[in-house]
Amino acid sequence: MLQSLITSKTRLKLLLKFFLNKDTRSYLRNLETEFGESTNAIRMELNRLESAGLLNAQTEGNKKFFQANTEHPLYADIHNIVKKTIGIDRIVEQVVSNVGDLDEAYLIGDLAIGKESKVVDLLLIGQNINRTYLSELVQKAEKHIERRLRYLVLNPDEKDAYLENNESLLIWKA
Repeated sequence: MLQSLITSKTRLKLLLKFFLNKDTRSYLRNLETEFGESTNAIRMELNRLESAGLLNAQTEGNKKFFQANTEHPLYADIHNIVKKTIGIDRIVEQVVSNVGDLDEAYLIGDLAIGKESKVVDLLLIGQNINRTYLSELVQKAEKHIERRLRYLVLNPDEKDAYLENNESLLIWKA
């Protein structure tokens, strides 16, 4: 869907990378390795996004790190568009209703750190989660978003230990 509005594949990858998780930071050579594209194409798009004020840049040593500018007036809108493109908004809406005592939902894995992925990894925190119903919801959601869904359900007391070792993005809280 977003591909028809934004024709630059590199720009799309950068928007996904930086606007899905506001804490994501990266530099040119790392993005070149991750995206498998030329540094010139990535540099050109980074410069455009930085000039537009959508990305902030900070030099550390000989590396220039980029990160989404959360103060930009369009940050929230772009963040929401990226989430909708991935289908996270629909997943969360379906999962949080009637699944049990769900306290929080986290996006984990590649998408949480802004890497393109056909798999959406979710961490669900709660008590008495109806796993049968959750499995049915996941199957339905996968058809709608055209991505595979994986999930892990933890009790609230297990959350901190898990999140300590995994990058994640809170996408829903009770």
